[in-house]
Amino acid sequence: MKTKRAMLLVSTDPESMRLGASDLLKSLKEALEAYQLQDEVDIAEIQDIERTNILPVVVVYPEAAVYGPVKPGDARYLVEEHLYKGRIAEDLLAPPKQLTGQIGSLRAHKGYNPSEQRIVLERAGRIDPENIEDAIAHNAYEALGKVLTEMTPEQVIDVVEKSGLQGRGGAGFLTGRKWKFVSMAKSDKKYVICNADESEPGTFKDRIVLEGDPHAILEAMAIAGCAVGADEGYIYIRGEYGHAYRRLQHAIEQAEEFGFLGRNIFNTNFNFHIHLHAGAGAYVCGEETALIESIEGRRGEPRPRPPYPVTRGLWNKPTLVNNVETLANIPAILRNGAEWYRAFGTPSSPGTKVYTIMGNVNFSGVIEVPMGITLREVINIYAKGMEPGSVLKLAQTGGSSGSIIPSSLRDVPMDFESFRKAGVSLGSGALLICDQHTCIVDLVKVLLQFFRFESCGKCTPCRVGTQRSYEVMDRISKGQGKLEDLDMLQNLIAEMERASNCGLGQTATVPIRDMLRHFRTEVEAHIRLGSCPTGVCEMALTAEPVIADKE
Repeated sequence: MKTKRAMLLVSTDPESMRLGASDLLKSLKEALEAYQLQDEVDIAEIQDIERTNILPVVVVYPEAAVYGPVKPGDARYLVEEHLYKGRIAEDLLAPPKQLTGQIGSLRAHKGYNPSEQRIVLERAGRIDPENIEDAIAHNAYEALGKVLTEMTPEQVIDVVEKSGLQGRGGAGFLTGRKWKFVSMAKSDKKYVICNADESEPGTFKDRIVLEGDPHAILEAMAIAGCAVGADEGYIYIRGEYGHAYRRLQHAIEQAEEFGFLGRNIFNTNFNFHIHLHAGAGAYVCGEETALIESIEGRRGEPRPRPPYPVTRGLWNKPTLVNNVETLANIPAILRNGAEWYRAFGTPSSPGTKVYTIMGNVNFSGVIEVPMGITLREVINIYAKGMEPGSVLKLAQTGGSSGSIIPSSLRDVPMDFESFRKAGVSLGSGALLICDQHTCIVDLVKVLLQFFRFESCGKCTPCRVGTQRSYEVMDRISKGQGKLEDLDMLQNLIAEMERASNCGLGQTATVPIRDMLRHFRTEVEAHIRLGSCPTGVCEMALTAEPVIADKE
């Protein structure tokens, strides 16, 4: 598919439409066709632009030039000057002092590129994933050769540390620091594990990497093995990813045949072997110690910590566990250096982030963008706006265990530090975009149904807490809730976060916490009025909703 070199964002909010935005869109498309640019320039609509006095507005990326007000008769001149002749259409430029609200935000965001800024997905979709020679032609195993022939393990870890790469599984722990912990551990045997158990609902970014560029993961694991002193690795892959499993198996065989895995790699004394291990559908095995238990042939249940896997992991040996997206960054960092990587993203959260987008938007799929982009920009630029008639109500940032953030936080930079300060978490990168028709009670009830089913049951706080939380939400959704139930939920949150054995029980509380923090009024409407404001919950489906004083 041909990469678009530019994008036009056209304001289509009600006021812009009143001022002729519909005719402007039509005129812009006709002008692009007249100059045969329709295959090179994309057009998207933006509706959430807050206040501006220059409507309708046209923003041209990647230059982020803001034109406005633009009339239908200006379309041909704008296209000819900016997109055909390659120069700014000075006569249409909006005065800088008028660039307020969303327009100012879009103007300030320089990171947009119609082809995105790809590091993790650099080769996905560009190479034949079943042909190692095609991958080699696109720099595969170049970083591994550099590491084995030009660098010491200490230098490798130093580059990863200086890059500032943080774990992309959700916790954001510094990758270089974890590598150093494993390298410092004294043992006759060490392991590297790639956590490819992508079981978070709505998340499929790792699958794109595994199926589209399996050699990136193999190369990264070998580099990690060299750095920490391991000679063996495991890829723990979600059992449902049959196609990805076969791709990886084929890639391992090819890499061994070409001498990139196995013994005496690059004619050095470094040996590294990789094994595949398919999971059996347990969500809890996304937790690293439960994953290790599963590889060892036991029931996938989290271990008490400490000790941590960096000192006592697989078969009680020091083990490095990184997820797919984290590892996929490694070859590019080693090829180009730490400073190159830090040029992307923000000072506190360098690099890019891969997101899956779904929900009430015009485009769903996978994108890779710089850390620090805002939710508003993701929706308006990459998701091409909300669906017609939809208004952003909330977004969930990381699958079932991710934060539920209200629309009021859509301008908070999406990086680990900014989200932490805002009291939310970035999570795995699954963006569920929900409009005004989404009921928060119904959403949280569905999430808790998932958690109570997926809890391994090993610890009481999680086993009982997820069940009790679901029961409370179920009562509220049926109009049978009481205000005291909200206090019960707060107590359950505190106990589950404090006493649960692993992250499943600790993060199962996140949807409840965010619901009570940001949408308490809507929850109380279910209780006090016995009605669902969005008409989604079970009580709304009855002919005569029960309306009673619940106090």
